[in-house]
Amino acid sequence: MTARKPPPEGRLALVLRSLRRRTLDEAVQDAEAGRGISMPTAAVSLPARQVLRRLLMALLVLALTTLIVWLDRAGYHDSADESMNLLDSAYYATVTLSTTGYGDITPVSASARLVNILVITPLRVLFLIILVGTTLEVLTERTRQQLRVHRWRSGMRDHTVVVGYGTKGRSAVQTLLGQGCSTSDVVVVDPQERAVQAANNDGLVGILGDASRSQILLRAEIQRAARVIVATQRDDTAVLVTLTARQLNKRATIVVAIREDENVPLLRQSGADVVVTSSSSAGRLLGMSMMSPRVGAVLEDLLTYGNGLDVVERPVTRAESGKSPRECADLVVAVVRGSRLLNFSDPEAATLQLTDRVVTIKHAKGGNGGS
Repeated sequence: MTARKPPPEGRLALVLRSLRRRTLDEAVQDAEAGRGISMPTAAVSLPARQVLRRLLMALLVLALTTLIVWLDRAGYHDSADESMNLLDSAYYATVTLSTTGYGDITPVSASARLVNILVITPLRVLFLIILVGTTLEVLTERTRQQLRVHRWRSGMRDHTVVVGYGTKGRSAVQTLLGQGCSTSDVVVVDPQERAVQAANNDGLVGILGDASRSQILLRAEIQRAARVIVATQRDDTAVLVTLTARQLNKRATIVVAIREDENVPLLRQSGADVVVTSSSSAGRLLGMSMMSPRVGAVLEDLLTYGNGLDVVERPVTRAESGKSPRECADLVVAVVRGSRLLNFSDPEAATLQLTDRVVTIKHAKGGNGGS
């Protein structure tokens, strides 16, 4: 007699327990500390380049001081040797700029002392500013980053978390921005540093890490997000991310892109609200384009937001309430009533209600008015 397989709910529970590599309290502590959060910044040079530039400035000040002392070497007295060579000049410049001042080499002539007052002292101050400024910047960079992260976290509400910033994730973000979503309301999570850097360059906050781990998603404030887009490279990764996201946020709308149709039921069980099969969708578009290239062009136009025709969902206006969908200014293709989606030809959708929402096709702003 063969053993019965555990039900899907049992398998999901086992997967959930396996995901708990760390406790939820530890994950919250990591999120509050702002670890792994990369904030978008203006284009600046790398920290190593900044330190190198300041080091070169300090060496330039040192070289300039050495040259000034060597040119006026006759006005200095060396207690160890009456003559002043280039090495003695460099030594004097070093101990003077660093405020060490051993006193073995001293300016004795009036011109040398005047140069020390008017030239070398300002150079000493500049030298110290360069060194101290570099040290303070290194010490305060972490504090500034934590303040920025804390300010960002305190203002995040009803935002969108995008897991995966490849071709699919980037296209999804571009569509969101085209529909009026602000860059400050989008957070990208990706395990690759270059993808996070690309998100920062696009003005988005990036989280570096594996989104199937709860502490990574908590850094993205997923518990307060309104929408989650899962656009990972692998279907099994998408399942784990969806499970973790639904565990942390019960109310968010989760949209997942996968490759294979056979994984759709598993994603539904994992908590996904909408599952888009990229390979099947592309195949259907290819088939329709083969049979009718114009139909394929129209569908591609509808899928490309902001150009030609757009598909949008909007609430019914008071002027449209009680009328037929055909009387609307836009072309209505579906009616959303409660949790049900009604086709435009459905008898129940013959009269619009004020609480309905309609899915319409309209001309894109700035579009050419056609496909």
